[in-house]
Amino acid sequence: MIEFQEVTKIYKGGKMAVEDVNLSFERGEFICFIGTSGSGKTTCMRMINRMNEPTKGKILIDNQDIQELNPVELRRKIGYVIQNIGLIPHMTIRENITLVQRLLKVDENTRNQTAEKMIDLVELPREMLDRYPSELSGGQQQRIGVVRALAADQDIILMDEPFGALDPITRDALQDLVKDLQERLGKTIVFVTHDMDEALKLANRIVIMSHGKVIQFDTPEAILHHPANEFVEELIGEERLLQAKPDTTTVGEVMLNHAITITPEKSLREAIKLMREKRVDTLLVTDDSQVLKGFVDVETMDKMRGKATSVGDILNPQVFYVNQKTQLRHVLQRILKRGLKYVPVVDDQNRVIGILTRASLVDIVYDVLWGDEQTISEAVESAKEGA
Repeated sequence: MIEFQEVTKIYKGGKMAVEDVNLSFERGEFICFIGTSGSGKTTCMRMINRMNEPTKGKILIDNQDIQELNPVELRRKIGYVIQNIGLIPHMTIRENITLVQRLLKVDENTRNQTAEKMIDLVELPREMLDRYPSELSGGQQQRIGVVRALAADQDIILMDEPFGALDPITRDALQDLVKDLQERLGKTIVFVTHDMDEALKLANRIVIMSHGKVIQFDTPEAILHHPANEFVEELIGEERLLQAKPDTTTVGEVMLNHAITITPEKSLREAIKLMREKRVDTLLVTDDSQVLKGFVDVETMDKMRGKATSVGDILNPQVFYVNQKTQLRHVLQRILKRGLKYVPVVDDQNRVIGILTRASLVDIVYDVLWGDEQTISEAVESAKEGA
């Protein structure tokens, strides 16, 4: 998806900002750059959309050298969120959200639909669309900045310390929002931060930089358990290193294998019958290949009785799900905070292969978060047997 090939950046006067960087990011990854001030992390990110030009080397997106692309056209295909948000003060929230679409000559009706969809995603009232940025709080403005980067449906989103100026509560909420949107929409996010807790919480993989060089590039778990050198250890901090457990329990190891699914063409009568047989109030909706499409619940069926005939007519596509390879400890908090009764588990092709339920997690929550490896293993087996 994104590849750095021996990339070097030298500023005027001979200052070496980035030296011989070789990195490769996969589609749908959440990548965090972290390092001390002047380490080259922001320079690397800004070279992806050619706001900085490399002195040597190449950056490829989908195997194409970005130097061969028009920089303006390139930037229109890449979302960008900065710390001070960058909302245009004399434009309404609706106009800010759909700014790129207007540049791309998208019709007004489609732009309005996009604005409504985006503001719904961040759970703000639609009447805010016709307000101006100064009428919103800092946290609300930041939410708009995030969805503006998503509104043009760009596959890549760059984020330059977007939450650095926010209070801890707002920052935590926006971190959860961005991670959920990234997983739900399958976006590739490249995120610059100076906060190790933020990087460990959000990233699939972390790039640690110092003096223009990549010191370590790995998963949060690998970095916590196997820091490359003393610099990385100091950046992580002694407390985090002590808290790092040797737990590698994945969602796939503790999921239940009997997720109840139905296909969109089935009738509501068939759906109700299946619910009654399986004694559930919600069904996951998949296509014939078991690819997750959404869900239907009994409340919606009751509300739409007589107005809809098939499952596809009423399915809700906004479903929170997790990949089977995800570390369990990294999704437990989000599942519990959301109060979710269940979470679908999918493979790399987004096919439903199981389900996590609150009931199946109860026996292992304490041990996964704080227990030792043997206790975790015993708790996992106990939860599976109890299910």
